[in-house]
Amino acid sequence: MYVAMNRFRIARGREDTFEEIWRTRDSQLDKVPGFREFHLLRGEPKQDATVIVSHSLWESREAFIAWTESDAFRQAHRNSRSPEGTVLGPPEFEGFEVVL
Repeated sequence: MYVAMNRFRIARGREDTFEEIWRTRDSQLDKVPGFREFHLLRGEPKQDATVIVSHSLWESREAFIAWTESDAFRQAHRNSRSPEGTVLGPPEFEGFEVVL
């Protein structure tokens, strides 16, 4: 198993806007071999930002990589831009092999 996460720093007060983009997008994940589940996680608000994490579970790292190189990935991300001032910097990716 493989866990893929992207951490986004979202400007305070823009969390709902960011989450709605994810809620309404055509992720294409249900058609992707090796995909298991997806969650969008909202952390505790800090003074200037709230961390929101996209969390996906895959059968393997190879399945995740294949998705990132697929047409389904490009389609899912083509209209995913947040309004200016919503996301504070680029996302931070973290990938983990499940060991237990």
